[in-house]
Amino acid sequence: MAAKEEPLLKTPLHALHLELGARMVPFAGYSMPVQYPGGLLQEHRHTRAAAGLFDVSHMGQVRLEGPDAAAALETLIPMDVLGLGLNKQRYGLLLGAEGGIIDDLMFVNRGDHLFLVVNGACKAADLAHLQAGIGQRCKVVAQPAQALLALQGPQAARALERLVPGVGALVFMTGAAFTWQGADLFITRSGYTGEDGFEISVPEAHAPALARALLAQPQVKPVGLGARNSLRLEAGLCLYGNDIDAATTPVEAALDWAIQKVRRTGGARAGGFPGAARVLAQLDGAQPVRRRRVGLVAIDRVPVREPAPLENRDGQRIGQVTSGLLSPSLDKPIAMACVQPGYDTPEAAIFAMVRGKPVPMQVVPMPFWPTRYHRG
Repeated sequence: MAAKEEPLLKTPLHALHLELGARMVPFAGYSMPVQYPGGLLQEHRHTRAAAGLFDVSHMGQVRLEGPDAAAALETLIPMDVLGLGLNKQRYGLLLGAEGGIIDDLMFVNRGDHLFLVVNGACKAADLAHLQAGIGQRCKVVAQPAQALLALQGPQAARALERLVPGVGALVFMTGAAFTWQGADLFITRSGYTGEDGFEISVPEAHAPALARALLAQPQVKPVGLGARNSLRLEAGLCLYGNDIDAATTPVEAALDWAIQKVRRTGGARAGGFPGAARVLAQLDGAQPVRRRRVGLVAIDRVPVREPAPLENRDGQRIGQVTSGLLSPSLDKPIAMACVQPGYDTPEAAIFAMVRGKPVPMQVVPMPFWPTRYHRG
């Protein structure tokens, strides 16, 4: 007999998505909106011009409680946690024993605890990994009753300030506690689009009312997973499972910028994380990398999508596209890919194989579209 499929979970905004006419799809075990009646292109462009509201309640929210929480987390990630200031946020990478990326996440120093946001498809495994790795040193508390909304775009601050006075004082990668109609919120000024924006942790019982209040603002429209993907790709940001995975180290993923000096060779707290010997050797140039994540633009106007293989002039396989689409903002095909050493420069001759035909590609710097984070 075929295995019985588990029913899809619903976020607290499920009824609102249906009311708004969203097309729903399975994603990370949830029923999620991929787009609304206006379509992906309209949602993408509206977010770049005004403000888009995203339901990201499928993501995992976790608290690490106790005086040893920061030091404990440093045994699982190669980031500086102990040196993170109050209400400051940082990008992190959970690593496996060989230095591969188990998941990427965001973490905030909230004073009496650390607040983590992990990817929806990985949250159960991440929670088990945290519990097994540091559960004896700090309390690992999942927060399944918290919803998460993302408000992104150049007019996001104006719209949110009307509902939550004072939120405009936040700058990129900081957060603070607020209240709205009796609900406790924790808001960070960050996001996944390259635009100024906010992520709002809100009790699930209050999430529909908050979402409706935001959508009542003239700048705000709902945005689904389709435009979220195109926006993040233009921003050069990784999608876990596509651009990074457990077989990819931070250096191979071109995420070595996220490893602070204090955790590198010669730093006060160098190493001490899973796979440190391999990751530090790659950082120091003592061990070669097998591949490197790069940005690509198609020379011809032919959309190139994952998992298109990449070849050199001689038809030899030299990599693979991990994310790709026709950029709505640039109106040209863009992609991220993993390529062999020597093919990560603009001079490299790279061809994506699309329906058996070679499409010339050029390595370009990322992000593809300029970021507009509010740094104060």
